[in-house]
Order: sequence, then C-alpha cells, then structure tokens
Amino acid sequence: MSTHDYTRFLQQQWPRQQPLVAAYTLGGERVWLKRAGPRHGMWRYRLLGAAARLLGLPVLQPVPNRGGREAIRTELVRLRSLAAQGLRVPEVLAACDDAFLMRDLGAPGQATPSLGDEIEAAAPAGPAAALALWRLGLQTLDAVHGRGQCLSQAFARNMVRCPDGQIACIDFEDDPSSAMPLHLCQLRDALAYVHSTALALLQAGAQHDARAAWDDWLARPQRGADFHAALDLTLSRLAWLRHLPQDRRWGRDAQRLHAAYDLLVS
Repeated sequence: MSTHDYTRFLQQQWPRQQPLVAAYTLGGERVWLKRAGPRHGMWRYRLLGAAARLLGLPVLQPVPNRGGREAIRTELVRLRSLAAQGLRVPEVLAACDDAFLMRDLGAPGQATPSLGDEIEAAAPAGPAAALALWRLGLQTLDAVHGRGQCLSQAFARNMVRCPDGQIACIDFEDDPSSAMPLHLCQLRDALAYVHSTALALLQAGAQHDARAAWDDWLARPQRGADFHAALDLTLSRLAWLRHLPQDRRWGRDAQRLHAAYDLLVS
C-alpha cells in the first residue's frame, strides 16, 4: 500500500473508531489506529509532584500526559525521533491532528509478546531462562540511553519481542525530558524496568544473579556521576521499602516494591 492509501484509510476510519486503539488488516498487513482520547485533568500530577518534592525524590516527579491531541502530537514526535536514532519502535504510516496509523511490530501468524509476559512465563523454568530474558531489557535500555534518549514508560510490558528476536518499545504519550534532566529520565527508565520485573525474578530464583547483572550494567561508562548520585539519593530515601511485608495478603504492589528494592540494593 502507498502512503496515500494509509492516509485515506486513517482519515476515513478514525472518526468512526470507538476504542482509543484498534487493529485492522490492510492489504494483508496488520496495522493499529490510535486516536486522541479526552483531555486529562492535572490535579493528580500536582499531588504527585508535591509528594515527590516532600520526599526529596526528583526522579519521582510526575511527567504529565495531558491526553487529547497533545498526547497524539507527543507520541508522534517521540516515535519519529527514536526511529531516526535507529531504535526499534512502531513505524508511523500516516498521521493527522487527531490520530495516527502505525504498522504492527509482528509478522503474520507470529506472536509479539511483551518482555514482561515472557519473563513471568519463564519463571517456572528456573533462573537461567528468566535472567536471559531480563538481560534483553537491560540491553534495550543501553541502546536507548547510549543514543542520548529515554523511554516514556519503561515497564517490561512496553518492551515487545519482535519475530526476529529484537526488542521494540511502545507507549510514548508523554515525554520525560520535558519535565526533568536526561540523567533523571534515564534513571526513571531503569527504576521502572526493575520495578516491573523484580518479583518475577524473585519467583524464578534469579534475583541473586540479577543483582550481579544490575551491578555490571551500572558500572558501564555511560552511567555518569549525576546518574549514580541520583540513584544513591533515591535508594537512601526509599530505605523504608525493605520493611514492607512480603506476605501475599498485603497485595502484589507491596511485594513488587520490596522485591525491586532488594534487587537494587546489592
């Protein structure tokens, strides 16, 4: 299909589409149409910002996602910028003020699971399988950060394994670099990734080896003094997390936070 075909489909379809994101098949290929949603209120971001300042944790400063056309505009800029740096993200096929069309990251008949799902599914197989997958996420962060970039929501669910085995990143409705310095954006990426995977690593019996992989990742030259200083400050201010109960009765959120802190503090 030509650029004109994609543009015509987008213009015809987005006003009719009810969900914010939907998949279609065009000319034998799978595409996704994402349209603007309602504008988001700012009061939650103000509350989170006040809490971050009170705790003295600048890395937890919220990154506003205002929704609506602004979220579409932000995501388009980020997708195109990251793609121009040679990073694997969905390809934008057509765009307008209210929506855009992107190519699916998979291939016909082949799944594109999230890295988060794969790590959780690998946990029963033991530490080696889970750790090998977890390292792919660290390598992805290295590739992004090494180009002077950051992600938006660097949770493992937003890292997708493509059919060729490479990792692509999705979900760019906000731009952390608009709210904080680059070293904090990149620390935010690392903390989000660890938080989203630490419990699965613990359940796989891989946490000890993951600490060693984390220490190796931290020791690489591209992590500068500002990054390390911000990490040390964050961990010192969050030392209370080690006292969170690990009992399931307190919920998985408490378990995830406790597991993440244990992994980070080797």
